[in-house]
Amino acid sequence: MRRSADKARSLKRKGVTDFQIKLITLLGLLILWETLSRLGYISPLSLPRPTRLASTLWDLSVYGFPTDITVWLHIRATMSRIVQGYLLATVVAIPLGLIIGRSYLLERGTNPIITFARSVATISLLPLAIAWFGVNELSRVLLIMYGAFWAILTNTIQGARSVDTNFINVGRMFGAKRSRIFFRVILPATLPRIFAGLKIALGISFMVIIGVEMIGTVEGLGALIQQARFFYKSDMAIDGTIFIGLLGLILSVLLDWVERLLLPWAVGLEEVKR
Repeated sequence: MRRSADKARSLKRKGVTDFQIKLITLLGLLILWETLSRLGYISPLSLPRPTRLASTLWDLSVYGFPTDITVWLHIRATMSRIVQGYLLATVVAIPLGLIIGRSYLLERGTNPIITFARSVATISLLPLAIAWFGVNELSRVLLIMYGAFWAILTNTIQGARSVDTNFINVGRMFGAKRSRIFFRVILPATLPRIFAGLKIALGISFMVIIGVEMIGTVEGLGALIQQARFFYKSDMAIDGTIFIGLLGLILSVLLDWVERLLLPWAVGLEEVKR
């Protein structure tokens, strides 16, 4: 680990940034992929080369697939569903997790229910969601919320449970009210675990969206992949998958930025550990 850190510092002294290293690596992989494909080592039917994917992306952007549904409309539909479900899960799970985590009886009483519920695969609930809410946006958003909810809830509970009681006792000794102790001691101490749950929930949301968009809709990246599969268009399916990965990356970077903004002390501590 120390050797890796020394190499990183050496590269920085030479003027090579982390972004440049990542960009060079990505370009190298794309060039290798293109070369192997043109030489016949990779089948263009199973894995189209990057230039073919770029051409298909242009067609998706201009003409759309199915007709008139461009990739931007697919992205907008997917993002809308993910954001709605994710925010609903966050708004409900964090307060509930803080309440359960600070109560021994509630934590012990709800533990079997939470363990059971989070073990149920979200996609397996798709037929029930359709039966209860119909094939519409509500069922899709609620399924995303369900998948994200348990990751945020369990991490919030663990974070609230692990708050050092000495910090709380010190606040009480100085006459701090319960509300002040909560906002100045318990919540800041729980935030690292909350953000850990938010990151896990974000990944789960993107896994769920593929399944829920493959049924009853023609808009969304999951629907695009499903339609491409029906017509044996592997290039369109791969482009849809790439966009899902890019959206996940963008939201993950945004979440990391918010974490650094709200928890500068936690990020600094992480750097010291490294």
